[in-house]
Amino acid sequence: MNSIFKENNISNQNVYIGGFSSGGNITILISNYLIKTKNKLQPKGIFIIDSPLDLEELYKNAQNDVQLNKNADAVEEGKYLIKLLDEKIGVPETNLENYKNLSPYLISQNSIKNIEYLTKIKIRFYTEPDLVWQSENRNRKYEDLNAYKLEKTYNALKQLGNQQLELIKTENRGYRANGKKHPHSWNIVEKENLIKWILE
Repeated sequence: MNSIFKENNISNQNVYIGGFSSGGNITILISNYLIKTKNKLQPKGIFIIDSPLDLEELYKNAQNDVQLNKNADAVEEGKYLIKLLDEKIGVPETNLENYKNLSPYLISQNSIKNIEYLTKIKIRFYTEPDLVWQSENRNRKYEDLNAYKLEKTYNALKQLGNQQLELIKTENRGYRANGKKHPHSWNIVEKENLIKWILE
């Protein structure tokens, strides 16, 4: 990462890192590592957009979507996730350490190892927990949503002492580029407000 900044002559000051969905997971893992290792590149803040921060919960939710068989897209995504996680890190029951190492926050273990160095930087979590849409289209409860994992991680970071932390729950902003309603979308972020927060 440092070489990218150097090769492109980009200042490593006032750096903000952000990501949507699994990109938010990577944002947290990289940022925690950079701070932990006292890297020259130190993020000033991070923003996470509707990310599945707990991979064990993601696995369970994927299984649930397949079993419920409520929505073809959810079933297809669930099967894909189960296969991917099985192949890459194994079944949670017998490979919990892998899930602990690769999840920003593992709820079942209260594992803070991948967030413990994020106590002194600005953090924003964005999510749109549209329970009506989720219930009607995916038959999901709040505990099945990324919003739940984000809130649990938010609370864990708060307990660790982060005073620059925000959990933003949006309403009726989740729409895809084709105009179709979907709460798991980039545009739950209010761009101007985010830029203002970065520049503060």
